[in-house]
Amino acid sequence: MGHAKHRATWVKRAAAASLLATAGLLYAQPSGLTRTVLTRADVSVAGREAVVARVELAPGGRAGRHTHPGDEISYVLEGEADLLIDGQPPRHLKPGDSFVIPAGVVHAAHNLGAVPARLVGVFVVEKGQPLASPAPDNSSSK
Repeated sequence: MGHAKHRATWVKRAAAASLLATAGLLYAQPSGLTRTVLTRADVSVAGREAVVARVELAPGGRAGRHTHPGDEISYVLEGEADLLIDGQPPRHLKPGDSFVIPAGVVHAAHNLGAVPARLVGVFVVEKGQPLASPAPDNSSSK
């Protein structure tokens, strides 16, 4: 009986942890945005790493307002998207364009086109931090 009770408690805790983790992932993943990490490697700055990722923004997709714990350097391979960086005019991106976003700068992207926007993103970020964190919506302040 003691073993069965211990197992039931463990199962309940595991289910709760799984639910919380799933809820966090759903909140953290902007609609239509996929980041696939290709590699991670240490860089010459202590406490930082380079993360190379394939980034895809689906047609009609939105990468909600977010920040990174380090610099983002990206290159557009295919498709088009609008890059929205706080304090700057919107920038329409097309294949061959590149951009740099400093650490902590709030930004978003929208793909209003009919094909996915595909990019290569290089992030030089603090080790142990999430690659991206949601930023508050500023629509209520406009």
